[in-house]
Amino acid sequence: MERFFLPPKAFLGEEVRVTDAALIHHLRDVLRLRSGDTVVFLDNTGWEYETVLQAIEAGQTTGQIRQRRLCAHEPHTKITLYQAVLKGERFEWALQKGTELGVSVFVPLLSERCIVQDATQLSRRKLQRWEKIIQAAAEQSRRGRLPALQPLTLLAPAYEQVQRSGSLALIPWEEGGAPIRQALEEAGHDHAPFSVALFIGPEGGFSAAEVQMARDYGIVPVSLGPRILRAETAGVAAAAVVLYQYGDMQA
Repeated sequence: MERFFLPPKAFLGEEVRVTDAALIHHLRDVLRLRSGDTVVFLDNTGWEYETVLQAIEAGQTTGQIRQRRLCAHEPHTKITLYQAVLKGERFEWALQKGTELGVSVFVPLLSERCIVQDATQLSRRKLQRWEKIIQAAAEQSRRGRLPALQPLTLLAPAYEQVQRSGSLALIPWEEGGAPIRQALEEAGHDHAPFSVALFIGPEGGFSAAEVQMARDYGIVPVSLGPRILRAETAGVAAAAVVLYQYGDMQA
């Protein structure tokens, strides 16, 4: 069953009203849905609405809500992925696959070896594209909430943010660190952390000084194994390990 996120104002009692022209075009002309067909709409608060379409018009599509239920596909562990900005489509790939896995928050990060070194290099158009990639991946993977996309952040303020939050924070680093599974087991000895922050470097990795600064903020360097992963792969791999370790990969 097709799934689509809508703004809260689209839900009116037992009725849903879709006014977004692009979505109406997709429903009517791409998927060729008709009156009587059923889709699932989501309000981005964790609720999903099984809806029978009543009318699909160019200006507005309406539907009758048949069932309202909590989405059962969101992970219990909140992962914030601080991903250094990557060149080309690599960052988009990390957003897409991270969303599919269950990342809750993405924070684009500027670090010493990033190709992008200035927030002005990220246009509003690019940010909108990233948001669309996240939404499409969330709909495809049956998420109940859209992962948040935060503004571009420098490394030191990001470290400070995590320190204030009290989250378990890990920084995979190819130069050394405890195995990530060991770090997770030690942190979750009594109970699994609700929130985990992951810091992933750019193509050239984090510098030794950046990792030392992370240590100073209480962020734990970890290893993802003996193989060197691409920057866009490392975050996805680390997120998968976290979710598996804390039981969020179980059916």
